[in-house]
Amino acid sequence: MIHEERAGENVGEARARLERELERAFAEDPPVSLDDLGRPASGADVSRETSSREGEPAAPRAPKRKTKRGPRKTAEPAPEAKPARARVLAIVNQKGGVGKTTTAVNLAACLAVAERRTLLIDLDPQGNATSGLGIDKGALESSVYDVLVGEQPLRSAIRPTAIPYLEIVPATVDLFGAEIELVSAIGREHRLANALEGQTTDYQYVLVDCPPSLGLLTVNALTAVDAVLIPIQCEYYALEGLSQLLGTIRIVQKSLNPGLGIEGVLLTMYDQRLNLARQVQEEAVEYFGEKVYDTVIPRNVRLSEAPSFGQPVILYDILSAGAVSYMKLAEELIERCRPRVRG
Repeated sequence: MIHEERAGENVGEARARLERELERAFAEDPPVSLDDLGRPASGADVSRETSSREGEPAAPRAPKRKTKRGPRKTAEPAPEAKPARARVLAIVNQKGGVGKTTTAVNLAACLAVAERRTLLIDLDPQGNATSGLGIDKGALESSVYDVLVGEQPLRSAIRPTAIPYLEIVPATVDLFGAEIELVSAIGREHRLANALEGQTTDYQYVLVDCPPSLGLLTVNALTAVDAVLIPIQCEYYALEGLSQLLGTIRIVQKSLNPGLGIEGVLLTMYDQRLNLARQVQEEAVEYFGEKVYDTVIPRNVRLSEAPSFGQPVILYDILSAGAVSYMKLAEELIERCRPRVRG
């Protein structure tokens, strides 16, 4: 009991530190609220068009000119309906071991089982999402590395999986060198955004599994996506370091991707028997509000075992608590995105 009380104090201290760090981070600039981060900047063009110059944000579109027309004698045909654009999300947290890859693989699988066409992009050099879906990395002819560094078409790297409606852009160890090789590249922050341009119309959801860092690969993801999904582990110092992530999101939002927002915050490794886990949940809800998903991911042995068999948990044990939770999360995400995605 004493241990849990001290743990609770640590959580409170971590949240206080988060607020102080945010205050310091934005001391020279008007602070941004979580609501601001959660929606596109006012008047921002969120079209995914990017500049070809290094570090230069996309130029805003010129307003359409109005032309004078004479009186119409016949009704004009209705404009062709544009294909629904995919909802593109990055699963990101610079802390390791919080359930990013577990969430990426299992959420993608559950969306696919719900018959939503889904593409998973493995942007982590460890390639755990790739192996977690049973892809043999040694047999790959191309990967996300070739897309980012070699500028190959995204289609050349897409691979099917054992689940209908789910495809993946795999990662190999080559990706470890990508950040170094891209340092001097023109438009290095836009490589993924450029690769995705016009290539997502076949999908309803595109999920990007980010590495546990705030380096160039993660910045590429943040520049390319609509919003971020942040997993938070229900353990000590759960909120520690989130100020860095929110600060990075804001920098990207201001200079590279004005439409970037926060899709949601997911609590992982939740153990309802512990007061600490419940307090982390309360603190997260107090700080992030409605951004926190109602679904929480419990600690579950089956979730830990499934990757070693190259399967998402719904194939490994569909009746497990982990599988049930990720199915609920997929349902919640679909409901939240319903106005944006045509299913």
